Amino acid sequence: MVAASCVDPDAVVPVFFLSDSTGISAETMGNALLIQFPDVHFERTLIPFISTVEMAREVVAQLDEAMAGPVPPLVFTTAAVDEVREELLKTRAPIIDFFGLHMSLVEEQLGARGLREARRLHGVGDVRRYNDRMAAIEFAIEHDDGLSPRGLDRADVVLLAPSRCGKTPTAMYLALQHGLFVANYPLVDEDLETTDLPGPVRDLRDRCFGLTTTVARLSRVRQERRPDSRYASEDQCRFELRRATAMYETHALPTVDTSAASVEEIAAVVIQTLARQRRSAGRTSARDPRRRGTA
Repeated sequence: MVAASCVDPDAVVPVFFLSDSTGISAETMGNALLIQFPDVHFERTLIPFISTVEMAREVVAQLDEAMAGPVPPLVFTTAAVDEVREELLKTRAPIIDFFGLHMSLVEEQLGARGLREARRLHGVGDVRRYNDRMAAIEFAIEHDDGLSPRGLDRADVVLLAPSRCGKTPTAMYLALQHGLFVANYPLVDEDLETTDLPGPVRDLRDRCFGLTTTVARLSRVRQERRPDSRYASEDQCRFELRRATAMYETHALPTVDTSAASVEEIAAVVIQTLARQRRSAGRTSARDPRRRGTA
């Protein structure tokens, strides 16, 4: 049973993300919880690099001051250093201590004590991974919307879809979060006259994914870009989606409906499909980005 919200629908809940490092983990985990409350309005504040007890005391004073406001704040922290954590926990504000909640469980399971130091998830020791992702982002930008055929054979994934079906955000997410080299290719009327794959990607069929959506959603998104145009009409959207689907089916391309899916969900389908393809091939693909150098 879900309890009724006690927060005024017009109220804004102050949210603080605290960390003795960058704060990325606090934001990521905190926001993963907050998105489950779409009807609540939040005002977010990030306070990173709380590295001393004195700094923690200043933050506690700020949090306690926020407690005097019309809506109590919500606080998320991933502070790892014991003395900093202990000082932050002195606040009167409700605080969710991710580190404190889970560290002891992990230590118990591993039979070892963690360092309890402020450490970055993506630090200097992860230079290769960082460089791989930067290279993937550059590739995605260069090959956005079919801009350049140069080096297309280096792609791990090629996203095909009519305009405004979610190709670009999906490509950028896969590059940033997974280090995949992703190209996206827009299917225009000329491409849709036949079910053949467009020339530039014809030899890359095993890396192609088709994206689709609903007619209503595609028309609505296009109306924002070009109101009352043929491009945004439902008839044109229906034609493009129908022909694109015929192309996907002809070549047995993995297809993702983006109409009600987040970028994260779309990316997850792509990643899972790639994993299945590698398993069915009986080996790790030579195009596995984990085995690529810093191209």
